[in-house]
Amino acid sequence: MLIPKNEVILATPFPNFSKMSTTTRKALGSADAETPLMKQYNAIKAKYPDALLLFRVGDFYETFNQDAVNASRVLGIVLTKRANGAAATIDLAGFPHHALDTYLPKLVRAGMRVAICDQLEDPKTTKTIVKRGVTELVSPGVAFSDKILDHRSNNFLAVVHHGQSSIGVAFLDVSTGEFLCAEGNDEYIDKTISNFNPSEIVVSRSVFKSFEAKFGDRYHHYHLDDWVFTKEFGEETLLKHFGTTSLKGFGIHELPNAITAAGAAIYYLKQNHQDRIAHISSISRIDEDRHVWLDKFTIRNLELFRSIYEEGKTLIDVLDKTHTPMGSRLLKRWLVLPLKDIPTIENRHDIVEYLVNSSDVRARITSYLRDAGDLERIISKVSVNKAGPRDLLQLKISLAILPHLKQICSESGIQALEKLGANIDPCDPIRERIEKEIIDDAPS
Repeated sequence: MLIPKNEVILATPFPNFSKMSTTTRKALGSADAETPLMKQYNAIKAKYPDALLLFRVGDFYETFNQDAVNASRVLGIVLTKRANGAAATIDLAGFPHHALDTYLPKLVRAGMRVAICDQLEDPKTTKTIVKRGVTELVSPGVAFSDKILDHRSNNFLAVVHHGQSSIGVAFLDVSTGEFLCAEGNDEYIDKTISNFNPSEIVVSRSVFKSFEAKFGDRYHHYHLDDWVFTKEFGEETLLKHFGTTSLKGFGIHELPNAITAAGAAIYYLKQNHQDRIAHISSISRIDEDRHVWLDKFTIRNLELFRSIYEEGKTLIDVLDKTHTPMGSRLLKRWLVLPLKDIPTIENRHDIVEYLVNSSDVRARITSYLRDAGDLERIISKVSVNKAGPRDLLQLKISLAILPHLKQICSESGIQALEKLGANIDPCDPIRERIEKEIIDDAPS
């Protein structure tokens, strides 16, 4: 059964739409009243007015009204109009539920926030309307799907708070657990935003229009109510999330505007139904004096990541010979944030010199890293309960590599590498349990 008998949507059949959704065939309602299903839809949509609502009906995700118009335009699916009472029509567009992984990335890349509304009970077990609720809200800056994310780039959500004397900013990549914040004047914050290139920026409602006027459509952006952007709320949110009594250990306790922005970032995740975020276990201060900060014009003119020519090569294209997604993301970070700290620069040079001169060691490391998966994002998926069997198998393979890397580092005679090796935990119990319980040809 595709749709319960008690759930009705359309007053008459719509033959042009049968290819898209054979589930939506019955009455939308008379001139007197809308159906219980549409009442349910409207109630849920009212809670997410700024999101495109994918409404599960039987074997299909349906969209209605302006959402249907937008979905049809972005996805290239059929848009149908049908009567809804005596004086109104309703737009509809939909796609099979098993095609969600195909269509959802297209909507998110178009800058849309997408609320996924699923059936919360088996239609066969109820004689009334099926319970439904939003199970996930996906936005350009909050996503876990491999089909949405670029595995060689971070997917940062940025939150900006305009204080009285300075501006605070927080950058959060929920797919890797990285959480950073900074505070400074307008020019400095503008440079940090250019350097981190977030997929989405969140600001308070009171500054939304001025932010939009300044940045235009350069970034996908969204606003939250002003009450979220207070230092007290931000600090309380962070302390509760990290389970600490102070923020001194993170080195951000003297940055009130950064704390405000960071607290708003955690709040935004909760609003997006991201409640399992224990993998975000720390927050770091971005030290203005530690790096050379490049403005957006320098990044563009040096063609670090984008060429001004259609088929031009960028600097990252030339330099990035990394073998893991983590390495590629780190290299981008190092390229856009050149160091000024001499001891750290010297440590890097020592490691590079050792690996250049030790071709056999370099070859061993390369052979191991080629088999490694994206540990950062796999661990994040595990934390939010989105990891599948194949993710865990890749985790097992990656963990099996760690003892070899640990040994190479410890035997290098290079202090910086020895320190790295000492911090590697092979997590043998986890690897052994995966090996015991999941077959090698497990389904996705």
